Amino acid sequence: MSQFDPEDLTHDAFLGGKLHLWQPRKGYRAGVDPVLLAATVPAQAGQRVLELGCGVGAASLCLGARVPGLTLTGVELQPAYAALARRNGPDFEVVEADLAQMPLAVRQRQFDHVLANPPYFDRDASIASQDAAREVALGERTPLEIWVQIAAKRLAPKGQAHFIHRAERLPELIRALPHDMGSIEVLPIAPRMGRAAELIILRARKSGRGAFRLCAPLVMHEGAAHLVDGDSYVPQIRAVLREGAALTF
Repeated sequence: MSQFDPEDLTHDAFLGGKLHLWQPRKGYRAGVDPVLLAATVPAQAGQRVLELGCGVGAASLCLGARVPGLTLTGVELQPAYAALARRNGPDFEVVEADLAQMPLAVRQRQFDHVLANPPYFDRDASIASQDAAREVALGERTPLEIWVQIAAKRLAPKGQAHFIHRAERLPELIRALPHDMGSIEVLPIAPRMGRAAELIILRARKSGRGAFRLCAPLVMHEGAAHLVDGDSYVPQIRAVLREGAALTF
């Protein structure tokens, strides 16, 4: 599919209305995860950022809304999603390509930050989605190791790679990091107090020499269980999602 029909799109508010994104009504839709990832990237104006598998651009454009003056580039395999990403961010450079076969023009460049929200599910151990676009976004076709290696290759000296992924795949992420990636930091994300982490955010620095750091879990929702309808996010998460605040760890 090269494009979506207009009636199949929604125009959704992110960051409390600071950002609006066109998304397909059905199939893969950006949710909380790319917003959280963007909030943890300590980018500064003038830096260059590359997002692998950018979809409609949620993570990059949320980061750009918080930190003006960035040079944002995304790589997206699916033409229809790449087109929406360009529409969502007129100054967002979107390259339509398989991340394992990026054009030379991208491979010759270095970036201060590379971020990615790789497909979560290894289809050798899970069931594929019936929606083709959703399956590309969620079902792993390119091995996670390749995502990590490509991110590392595109980093400038001292640049940082940032990933959000399922907690059970943290060992794979760490094993896949090239030997020159260090200063590894991991933020576990738990749905509620007392629950096991379901997601993690990992970042690592090229030529970093800092000790491995496992942070205290970030808890998403107040209370031990979901009891009433409505927004139950803790204040820190609400500030990220509704105000575009940074998330430090």
